[in-house]
Amino acid sequence: MDDQSPFADVCVLAEGSFSIPELKWRELVFIGALRAESGAYLRDAARPMPPFERAGLFPEGVRFRVVRDQARVVISREASGATA
Repeated sequence: MDDQSPFADVCVLAEGSFSIPELKWRELVFIGALRAESGAYLRDAARPMPPFERAGLFPEGVRFRVVRDQARVVISREASGATA
C-alpha cells in the first residue's frame, strides 16, 4: 500500500512549540529530513519531508530545539538573528 495520508498527531503548545510522538521524530531524523547541527536540528531541503496535516511545521532555514517528554518530543524554534 502506497497511500500516505498526512500525519495528524501534532499537539500545538505555547509560543509556537509543538510535540509529536518520539517514533515520528526518529523517522524524520532517520530519513534525513531533519539533521543535527551545532546542538540544534535543521530541515534538509534536499530530503523529502513526509506530509503533515498541519502545514509549515518545519520551514527551511529555521533551527529547532528538541526535548524528549515521555513518549513524545517537544519541538521549539530557536530564537535567531534577523534573516531575510
